[in-house]
Amino acid sequence: MTSDNDAQWRMAGDRIQTLLDSCAASGAAAYERASELVREVVGLYGAGLERIMLLAQDGPGPGLAERLATDDLVASLLLIHGLHPHSVRRRVSDALDRVRPYLGSHGGDVDLLGVSDDGVVRLAFTGSCKSCPSSSVTLELAVQDAVLAAAPEVTSIEVLAAEPGATGVIPAESLLARVHSNGPRGWHPVPELAELAPGDVAGYRVDATTVLACRVGDQAFAYRDHCPVCDATLAGAELHGAQLRCPRCQTDFDVVHAGAAVNGTHLDPLPLLARDGVLSVAIPAREPAQTMGAPA
Repeated sequence: MTSDNDAQWRMAGDRIQTLLDSCAASGAAAYERASELVREVVGLYGAGLERIMLLAQDGPGPGLAERLATDDLVASLLLIHGLHPHSVRRRVSDALDRVRPYLGSHGGDVDLLGVSDDGVVRLAFTGSCKSCPSSSVTLELAVQDAVLAAAPEVTSIEVLAAEPGATGVIPAESLLARVHSNGPRGWHPVPELAELAPGDVAGYRVDATTVLACRVGDQAFAYRDHCPVCDATLAGAELHGAQLRCPRCQTDFDVVHAGAAVNGTHLDPLPLLARDGVLSVAIPAREPAQTMGAPA
């Protein structure tokens, strides 16, 4: 027996083609843009269905729903249709867990204080994140992106400031404008970083910026290619444990703790997180956009 919903979906292809044909009346360019939009949407849902089938092959039962809910691609489709089984607080908490390794590289952490009924998330940084020289980058690019990707219904993020009685509020419009953006202040996938072995140091061109990346144990770190002591490139730098040594002035920088040196200087750290399974680096807006090139 065919339900009304089944009949509606069977007619969807015809309705889509009718809409495309109506776009043709506005010219070839409008028709091509509409066709491209349809291809992108179909491709997204096709990839989602493929992922669902792959996850289902791991075994049915109660665990399947959890695997679907925690997969980035499938979860994004569930969120679009309001079908995600986890609460906003659970999704925000899980998102913060994913960025904690990056915050830990700054000697700090973040606490989730609460999520209000109207979608306001309240956070507090702890440890040296409160005064870390790149805390603004950490907040806007790492925490914001993780929270909004996991819970797009969040209306704003309030951060308990280090000074009592002061609270910094990030407007929702500012957050939503940059979520999953690959433009200014965007995230740029650098899959080559996955090939770094412990102790390796390598340079990459990412969005017109030379990025120096290294791996200590199972954790990767990224910094701008600039020594603040001798004002030169770090090309040729080597790791000695967690210390990155400038080949020119011989200054050691602790890459695990925000690139700090004993003389009070520090490297310029860049957020580096796994997004959709690919290591990606965030570049602030001060650089003009450019496609990533080969390793430096």
